[in-house]
Amino acid sequence: MSEISALLKRTVEDRFGFVRVRGELSGVKRAASGHLYLALKDENARLDGVMWRGTAQRLNFQPEDGLEVVATGKLTTYPGRSNYQMVIERMEVAGEGALLALLAKTKARLEAEGLFAPQRKRALPYLPDVIGVVTSPTGAVIRDILHRLADRFPSRVLVWPVLVQGQGAAAQVAAAVRGFSALPHIGAIPRPDLVIVARGGGSIEDLWAFNEEVVVRAIAESQIPVISAVGHETDTTLADFAADRRAPTPTAAAEMAVPVRADLANQLAELALRQRRAVLRPLQLGRERLAARADRLPKLDALLSPQAQKLDDLGERLRRSLADRTMLARGDLQRVAGRLSLPLLTARLDRARDRLEASGRFLHSLDPDRVLQRGYVRVSAADGRTLVSREAAAAEARLDLHFRDGVLAVATGEAPPPPRPRSPPRPPSPEQGKLL
Repeated sequence: MSEISALLKRTVEDRFGFVRVRGELSGVKRAASGHLYLALKDENARLDGVMWRGTAQRLNFQPEDGLEVVATGKLTTYPGRSNYQMVIERMEVAGEGALLALLAKTKARLEAEGLFAPQRKRALPYLPDVIGVVTSPTGAVIRDILHRLADRFPSRVLVWPVLVQGQGAAAQVAAAVRGFSALPHIGAIPRPDLVIVARGGGSIEDLWAFNEEVVVRAIAESQIPVISAVGHETDTTLADFAADRRAPTPTAAAEMAVPVRADLANQLAELALRQRRAVLRPLQLGRERLAARADRLPKLDALLSPQAQKLDDLGERLRRSLADRTMLARGDLQRVAGRLSLPLLTARLDRARDRLEASGRFLHSLDPDRVLQRGYVRVSAADGRTLVSREAAAAEARLDLHFRDGVLAVATGEAPPPPRPRSPPRPPSPEQGKLL
């Protein structure tokens, strides 16, 4: 049995060493080893197939049931099951219609997961400091983006070079998008504020890498806002639905990324002008209101004229009043002067001098120290009060005796003796009578 199986295997492989089969995928299954097992079928037949892990990893699309493909490889037998199968070395989608059908199916599945939901879209930064670009480093796309950024608002650009079509392109694009998000905010390489995923136009096969699920999920999970600029205006990929903004062309993506510096400068100048006008407007309005109110006020001449006229009238009345009073005073003076004469004034002066001399003599006679000339003594306390009784003198610690030639201070240390009976008063002398 083994010999027959080996002979059959060599016969089949020699006869069918290179085959190209078109059919619909069925029973697609990826084993834990990475090998891909499937079946190709048409209306009348079914052919089992296997794609080894290394070959399966190079596929640029996700094999699914119902997808029409063209497979290239060789036929061989599997002795363990006594059947034959095709070892697929290359597989591609059969025709644009099949690709569109696969695209619609993948879109519906990812859309159901919410990857294209509008509420997931983020606003783009108004003026990004650093812009990351995921594209081919040698194509016209990067030159167009850099040129447009330089014209509008020169910015710092980080280019992550990737393949944009063919085998491995999808994996590189997804790795670049995730790599930008993984950069630290502060590091040797600045983290972009905005990412542009771009490539030029082409057929659906050329753009297929941007329809791959790995790219769509990387864009949807990006921590940095993403602009998708894949193809021309009529080209649409699943990356466009996952991105925060879709640009019809790479040049349009650069225009979305930054404003025009000249327009921004003009806008700032306009805002500064409006600010100055807003600041000066209240002052201008205040001046206008003040001028309007000042115009409604009466003129200074109108306010002062009545008062000036009243002042003139009062001044004239004062002048006349002073003249009248002067005339009256002059008349009174003349009448009084007529009653005055030199003998009358002399007599009045003599009488006044006699009264003054009499007052002086009377005041001299009342001087308490005048009698000291005749041997009397005046007793006073230390503060100068004149003491006229024995009790008042006994209450003082010191007495001042005033003589006609000076003062004698006497200290009182003992109780005063009892008062002696007063002798009858002597008749006044002629001088005393004259004094009183």
